[in-house]
Amino acid sequence: MTNAAARHVILAGAIAFAAVAATGIVRTTAAAQSYAATAASRAAAGAWVAPRTPDGHPDIHGVWANNTVTPLERPKQWEGKERLTDADIADLQKFAAQIVENDGDAQFGDGFILAVLNRIANPKSYDPGTGNYNQFWLVERDWHDRRTSLIVDPPNGRLPEMTAEGKRLGAMMKSSWALPGETGQTWDAPEDFDSWDRCITRGMPSSMMPYRYNNGLRIMQAPGYVVLDLEMIHESRIVPLDGRPMIAKNILHYMGESRGRWEGNTLVVETTNYHPGPSATNIGVAGSPGGNRVPVSPQMKTTERFTRLNNDMMLYEIKTEDPVVWTRPWTVRYPLLNQPKYDWWEYACHEGNSVIPNYVSASRAERAKAAAEKANGGAAPAQPAGRGGRQ
Repeated sequence: MTNAAARHVILAGAIAFAAVAATGIVRTTAAAQSYAATAASRAAAGAWVAPRTPDGHPDIHGVWANNTVTPLERPKQWEGKERLTDADIADLQKFAAQIVENDGDAQFGDGFILAVLNRIANPKSYDPGTGNYNQFWLVERDWHDRRTSLIVDPPNGRLPEMTAEGKRLGAMMKSSWALPGETGQTWDAPEDFDSWDRCITRGMPSSMMPYRYNNGLRIMQAPGYVVLDLEMIHESRIVPLDGRPMIAKNILHYMGESRGRWEGNTLVVETTNYHPGPSATNIGVAGSPGGNRVPVSPQMKTTERFTRLNNDMMLYEIKTEDPVVWTRPWTVRYPLLNQPKYDWWEYACHEGNSVIPNYVSASRAERAKAAAEKANGGAAPAQPAGRGGRQ
């Protein structure tokens, strides 16, 4: 495979996750609290007792994952519809199975769910210029969540409007992933690629979203600390719980600086000091905007909530606030499933990978060839569309 996306698939395989019998996670915060309260009342009745660590805090350690088919943003086909019925799910699953069985081109962004909704049994590559790898490399989707978007606020299930400054910053970002309708991308330096292209980081809040593969989240607990270890890009977020003050505002990290605390059985993690660079959303998350060019500013703050509901499920929520980029905050919520037998593969992706220089040399060669042919009176060949572009 010559496509640069291939390096993101490091022995991911077709990992099939066990189906979990669970009620759908409701949309509003009040309803989510009610759901957690129901779990607590069951625990009080003896149905389930929340485990504790030796120092008395809720035990949330282990490997968790979510391979939900639910898209980040609600598709237009589901506008005004917050939840799917059992009949909806059965119908969608049946057609989705045809796409997987056809072993066609892998689908990123909203490609898979739109193919299901539009009844396209053999969707084409998002990258017509260089080709693509197939569905074999993508994990099997979970259908236990009946919601039509991961975004629960704004209520329409869509990302809020960007500010004028957010749009300006986004227009300056670059990536190997083309914006919808974008053609003629060129690459001359590492800075022409996004941080995921370069295997540096996915950034936040994107790193905490369910991707098409390598979705493992290993949570480790020690007195005064929680560690959130991510399978993809092999990053570990170390969260102090001892009430220490935040570092200086001028010290910025791609994954930010976190501080955590317990609110009852819920771990709350607040993170600031974000370094601009990575996209806040990523094409690897179903239903995300194309192009990987959603900016982050140093004023961004995320607030995460981890609430274990039973042995098999944890409710995860992340609220993103960035007044420089967004006109209002937005919140994502989804269930994390306990995966004690999860196959945690090495994500052997690093900044020294050969794809970046190959992209640059190929782009320069194509442009030189086109210029030579034009000088000789011949028609210049079409420029590459880039990943996700259209010719």
